[in-house]
Amino acid sequence: MTTDVAVSLATQEDDLSIARRIAAGDRVAFERLMRLNNRRLYRLARAVLKDPTEADDALQDAYLSAYRSLQQFRGEAALSTWLSRLVLNECTGRLRRHHRRENVIPMVSSTNRPDVDTVPDNDSDLPDQAIGRAQLRDLLEHKLDELPEPFRLVFVMRSVEEFSVQDTAQILDIPEDTVRSRHFRARSLLREALAQEIDLAERDVFEFGGRHCDGVIARVLARLQK
Repeated sequence: MTTDVAVSLATQEDDLSIARRIAAGDRVAFERLMRLNNRRLYRLARAVLKDPTEADDALQDAYLSAYRSLQQFRGEAALSTWLSRLVLNECTGRLRRHHRRENVIPMVSSTNRPDVDTVPDNDSDLPDQAIGRAQLRDLLEHKLDELPEPFRLVFVMRSVEEFSVQDTAQILDIPEDTVRSRHFRARSLLREALAQEIDLAERDVFEFGGRHCDGVIARVLARLQK
């Protein structure tokens, strides 16, 4: 037996063991499973729904669905892959329900960007650095939200969460070549969008106007009177 096959079998056995413990009511094992997968699954939901609150709700509902159906898990795929599919199914269902409601009652868009979080991720970070990173992250998330969903989802899985091409294809049920082409296209679209933002920002570099301009003039005139 090769090392890769042995690792695969060990992982499968671990997944089955975890699934059985949770199905038997082991809440500690379930909490551990959620903590291990939380960030990755949230990012998948966020990539589809484009709304943090909706992504939170979808993730919670998917976890509840997983808890109720883990006795059906047979280990044909990794447990993380199985959870990813549940999250994507929950997100797809939510989008369908929203579209149906919008056809009856116009809904206010919930895709507005949240306020920039200015709290440093690291206590040692300078406030300006933390704010700068938060603003850059906000811009990137906004541009990512503007991508078509197939490209956005593949980009998050490949570039953000670093899924392999094979795992991404398995979760999304698409060919590996499609994963590669969508990832390439998503990166290209993001580069173009960010380049446009940089072009616009170049015009405001070392901005000089308003009170700054008035202050310099006032100080010069005051010195001329001495």
